[in-house]
Amino acid sequence: MPFVTIDGQALHYIDQGTGPAVLLAGSYLWDQAMWAPQIAALSQHHRVIALDLWGHGESGPLPEGTQSLDDIARQVLALLDHLDVDRVTLVGLSVGGMWGGRLALAAPQRINGLVLMDTYVGVEPEPTRQYYFSLFKQIEDTGVIAPQLLDIVVPIFFRPGVDPQLALYQDFRAKLAALPSERLRQSIVPMGRITFGRDDLLPRLGELNPETTLVMCGDQDKPRPPSETKEMAALIGCSYVLVPEAGHISNLENPQFVTEALLKFLAERN
Repeated sequence: MPFVTIDGQALHYIDQGTGPAVLLAGSYLWDQAMWAPQIAALSQHHRVIALDLWGHGESGPLPEGTQSLDDIARQVLALLDHLDVDRVTLVGLSVGGMWGGRLALAAPQRINGLVLMDTYVGVEPEPTRQYYFSLFKQIEDTGVIAPQLLDIVVPIFFRPGVDPQLALYQDFRAKLAALPSERLRQSIVPMGRITFGRDDLLPRLGELNPETTLVMCGDQDKPRPPSETKEMAALIGCSYVLVPEAGHISNLENPQFVTEALLKFLAERN
């Protein structure tokens, strides 16, 4: 498995296929395996890179001194440097879009295209921020994501009314339940606070290139509703796409639709 040491910790990534580079950046609490359907399709004609966020999947703990999404963006630029990738199309879902937008603004010369999926780069609405921080405190205090917390957290990622017996749903729940205390306290909780305590990037969205940017969102996304997608697309001046029959992890709830939309976007870029 490929790893690179950045800020003293091992970052895990996959690097598959050849052609123009695509970087897939996923959601908080999910690892790079969430992109399996897209990796299989995109890597036929592209070099597809997907990483595990710190403390997620096979990656090491959150490096000391990592305090903001700008730090994450800088660390991922170091990954691209390590891989000799000059230009990339960045597809960022949820937190992947939150730091992905920052990377695109910090190093526009490195970006062929940007897809912001099921994400929001404005500040977290204060009641939501306080609510998530209270959940983080419970996890930190107990060192586990307890069953009653799983009942709250897991459904957030899926469309309303999804069958909780679905393999995707059950596998995700089991993964969260199995997270060790050290990983939760060292990485997952601090990464959550960084994510939901982020500063406001909306005033800078006009700096992005509307011709090479796309915003996408599951039409039933609860934590990042379509209204946020429409707001960002208007500020950028770019088009947006709503993914039918999908919640927050839209690329897994409607993988065929998302894959086709990404392939179309990539064909226009390269």
